[in-house]
Amino acid sequence: MAIVSRGFRGRPRAGGDRLPPGQYLVEDFPVLSAGPTPRVPPDRWEFAIDTEDGRTHRWSWQEFKELPQERPAVDIHCVTKWSKLDTHWEGVSLDVLFEDVESAAEYALVHSYGGYTTNLPVEDLLDGKAWIVHSFDGEELSPVHGGPARLLVPHLYFWKSAKWVRGIRLLNEDWPGFWETAGYHEYGDPWREQRYEGD
Repeated sequence: MAIVSRGFRGRPRAGGDRLPPGQYLVEDFPVLSAGPTPRVPPDRWEFAIDTEDGRTHRWSWQEFKELPQERPAVDIHCVTKWSKLDTHWEGVSLDVLFEDVESAAEYALVHSYGGYTTNLPVEDLLDGKAWIVHSFDGEELSPVHGGPARLLVPHLYFWKSAKWVRGIRLLNEDWPGFWETAGYHEYGDPWREQRYEGD
């Protein structure tokens, strides 16, 4: 005798197929930070990509805002298990910023104002997968959410989307960042629940 009727799938999860395992939906936008919130006026903000051979590509705030802008609408997933669907951003694709960058590096270490770092494979920054964003829901990104600009890499846990971003260093080998050194997973795929080292 069958314990479960054929075709039984249980209750549908809120968020359906868009919610990774172990996550729950939020309507607000939780604020989580490891330290004080940096306050960086746009006229003092700059972004740089440093290649593995020492070349630097640099943009001021004005130069950054003059680049082609995109408006990604994406779901985001935090390692602390909240997910927010249909978030709306505005910013510059990393594909645009990397257009004139000659590099064979496979790894990137992202640096933020305030000293935060996180590591990613370069391939996870390109091909329409990542942006440097300055606006959320049609308004300038507030400092508590990473303003004036943050990295947005929605296919990975949100700690990889570094707040207060100021640059990317391209590397020939993988260097762990702040949370990775503290025991978080090197990659952070929410669909594989890669929260901590060994997951």
